[in-house]
Amino acid sequence: MATEAVLERPGGAATKSLLQVRELEAWYGESHVLHGIDLEVGEGEVVTLLGRNGAGKTTTLKSMMGVIGKRKGSVSFAGEETIQLPSRAIARLGIGYVPEERGIFSSLSVEENLMLPPQVKPGGLSVQQIFELFPNIKERLSSQGTKLSGGEQQMLAIGRILRTGANLLLLDEPTEGLAPVIIDQIGATIRMLKSRGFTIVLVEQNFRFAQTVADRHYVVEQGRVIDMIANAELDANIDKLHRYLGV
Repeated sequence: MATEAVLERPGGAATKSLLQVRELEAWYGESHVLHGIDLEVGEGEVVTLLGRNGAGKTTTLKSMMGVIGKRKGSVSFAGEETIQLPSRAIARLGIGYVPEERGIFSSLSVEENLMLPPQVKPGGLSVQQIFELFPNIKERLSSQGTKLSGGEQQMLAIGRILRTGANLLLLDEPTEGLAPVIIDQIGATIRMLKSRGFTIVLVEQNFRFAQTVADRHYVVEQGRVIDMIANAELDANIDKLHRYLGV
C-alpha cells in the first residue's frame, strides 16, 4: 500500500517525499558497483548526484529506472516499491530517463524521435509546448538524428520524455560537451520545469552548473552516498567538495 512520507529539508522546511532509495545495491555481471545507496527526493525538488568518474552516479540512475538487471534494496516512487519492476513498468508510473548518450535514433527524423515514446500519464507537455521550450527542435523537425548538434540532441532527448507525462526526470550529464550558451539554455529549462512542479534527479560533473539549478547535492563515492550538501551551503563547503571531486 502506498504511504505518504515527508522529507525534512534544510532550514526546517518540509515537502512531500516522492522518491526514497534505501540500501540500493547493483551489479554489472560479477562487478559489484553500488554498495548501499541512500537518498531521498522531495516532490518538486531538483537534486544532483556529484562525484568522480566511476563513483556510481550513472549506475544509480539506471538502477532507479530498472535498466540494471541485478539489483537489490528499495526504490520507492510515490509510495510504490519499484525494485522488482521492469523498466517499462517504472516508466508507466511516471519516471523518465535521459541517458548520457541521449538515445537519439539516427535513422529517424526529429519529429519521429519526438513522437516515438507513448504517453504514459496525463499531464505531458504538448508538442507545441516543447517547441516553445526548444525552438531549435521545431526548425530541425525533418532532419535526421545524426544531423543534430550535441545541444540539439540533448534538447530533443529532454523534450521526448516531457511528452510522456513523466513527473520525475532522471537526467544523466545533460551539459556534457555542450557550448556555454547551450548549457545556459539547459539550465533555464531545468529551472522552468522545477517551477512547473517537475522533480529532477541530475547527474552532473560541473558543480557550478549544478549550483544554479539544484536544491541539494548528494556526493557519491565508491557506490555509496557519503555526504549531502544543501545548495545554500555549497560555497561554505567548497574545499570539502574539491576533495570529494578531486578538482
